[in-house]
Amino acid sequence: MATLLLARSGETTWYREGRVQGWAPVSLSDDGRRQADALARHVERAYGVDRIVTSDIERARETAQFVADAVGVEPAFDPAWRDRDAGSLQGLDARGVFAKYPQYALRDVGVPATRERPPSGESLVEARRRVVTAFDGLVGSLDDDETVVVVTHGTPIRLVLGAVKELDTVDAILAQELDHGCLCELDVAVATDDVGDEPTVTVVAENLSQFDAA
Repeated sequence: MATLLLARSGETTWYREGRVQGWAPVSLSDDGRRQADALARHVERAYGVDRIVTSDIERARETAQFVADAVGVEPAFDPAWRDRDAGSLQGLDARGVFAKYPQYALRDVGVPATRERPPSGESLVEARRRVVTAFDGLVGSLDDDETVVVVTHGTPIRLVLGAVKELDTVDAILAQELDHGCLCELDVAVATDDVGDEPTVTVVAENLSQFDAA
């Protein structure tokens, strides 16, 4: 059985300000660094990490480096684990965006909002396809008893958990709470050499947070 750990990056100042982050190169806030440190110390104590894979967006890179320093494994950067590309909406006030462009308001519009693509950005459907493809590829690469940490963002984690739990995209985004610096644990029964055999993924824990950094 392999273990796959999905870690959300720490908080940024943009998040606190309610700004759409997307792929913006925004650094962790002081609270975000504390969250990343606490996450890293928990991972060091609780798991034997073999690999770290991280989104190459700055807030994820910073968080991954905390984990890397704690466990002594250098991260591999993979842009497929980036947050949703918000395109021209990046940097805008999120509440103002939904008021001005209600077609993006998932809670109000539902499924049609998942197909809306911001100018120069990507829709949630496109983001889901990208992230789930990366997830499937990673699952297929796991060795038995291997533990891999993926440092990414709230939206990709929700989309992956939704895929595993067979949720639609709306419920995947709206019905799953994830704190900054949290951890989700998945067990992966690695495929054998039998023809047609596929890995089996089970969600063990979600939104583990409030770690003691000591």
